Amino acid sequence: MTDRAISEAAMLASLRDIRLPEIAAGGTLAEVAAVIGLASVAALLLVGVIRLLSREKQPQATGSETGLAALAHLTGAERRVALLHLLRARAPERFAAIKGEIYTPGGGIDLETLEHEVRRCA
Repeated sequence: MTDRAISEAAMLASLRDIRLPEIAAGGTLAEVAAVIGLASVAALLLVGVIRLLSREKQPQATGSETGLAALAHLTGAERRVALLHLLRARAPERFAAIKGEIYTPGGGIDLETLEHEVRRCA
């Protein structure tokens, strides 16, 4: 650089030489990839928020009888599922022992047996 001041015309002439490329490296393919990436991140965030907002609360029972009383209003199939969840939470080893009977044709374990198992493990 020199210590001399440059004229306004010389400065404007030197600025005119600066030109940005009209097409970025990669062209349209790079733009499409960037849009797909941003859309994927946005979709993942949206799904995460929807999952958090749509969670159902499961009945929390402090004691065996309290948990069973809270399930009294459920239908047969819903009650069976809730009892299996209680059994899995309270006695995982007993749940593992009867897990194979759940999927047998004809319904598997009856409700009385499940209630007895839940009462026994509490």
